[in-house]
Amino acid sequence: MVIQHDETERLRRVAPNARFEKGQGGSNVSIIDRPGGYRVYSETDSNGQLLRRYRRGPDGRDVIIIDNRRRHGNGFGKGVATGVGIGIGVVAGAAILNSILDVPPPRVRIPRDKYIVDYGRANDDDLYEALSAPPVDDYDDRYSLDEIRATVGLRDRMRRIDLDDITFEFGSWDVDPSQYRKLERIARGMNRVIDRNPNEVFMIEGYTDAVGSEEDNLSLSDRRAESVAEVLSEQFNVPFENLVTQGYGEQYLKVPTQAPERLNRRVAVRRITPLLSRDNGPPPPPSRYPD
Repeated sequence: MVIQHDETERLRRVAPNARFEKGQGGSNVSIIDRPGGYRVYSETDSNGQLLRRYRRGPDGRDVIIIDNRRRHGNGFGKGVATGVGIGIGVVAGAAILNSILDVPPPRVRIPRDKYIVDYGRANDDDLYEALSAPPVDDYDDRYSLDEIRATVGLRDRMRRIDLDDITFEFGSWDVDPSQYRKLERIARGMNRVIDRNPNEVFMIEGYTDAVGSEEDNLSLSDRRAESVAEVLSEQFNVPFENLVTQGYGEQYLKVPTQAPERLNRRVAVRRITPLLSRDNGPPPPPSRYPD
């Protein structure tokens, strides 16, 4: 079971000045103006599923940030869920479910504390290293966002930062304002990476403990990831276009227990840029929004 959210909802909250237009084939396109004559376009289908996100410069050239239209071919890994029945109520998640790939887990040759970073113990340089490091193991292709969301063997090729300092009350997805300042360091690390390459993409993953139904926990975890993304954008100016979110419910418990456990009600962050397929190859500009 998976959850798929409407990508336009967070955009409406963090960018109230965004303009919305109809695209080709019934798609919806949001447009946000950025400094220096740049515009960010985010295109979704009728279900709110992200199709692609790109930046258009003052010269009219488009640079793809995320291209989610591609479905995997004959490269590394093969689909394992095509044809799986989707129940009523989660039919919108079919694209993600059918994007699961048969990918082996990565061979991790770095120390565990470098591979899974404890946010509370890490300094700013540790965070920057984790957010800018290459994959820990080989891969043979580039993948759609849905394939990365659905396939743990792909995601686990990138280092992860566990934001254990940010936990949630039982049944809640709101980040308490008293915890906002705890997100300042991760935001600073993200913005440092984005200043180097404005086309970076970070995935924020939400999790729950094992109490409650699987469906409720998936929804709850997805809202937790979105709440953190909103705080990063609204309070610390991390551009929305560089963030994606996904909830995983109770699938990956940090503390293996069926009882209520605050450490399982958490979020994690990882950079997924090297894994993403893109249909253009120009090098990124040297700064976030060059004049």
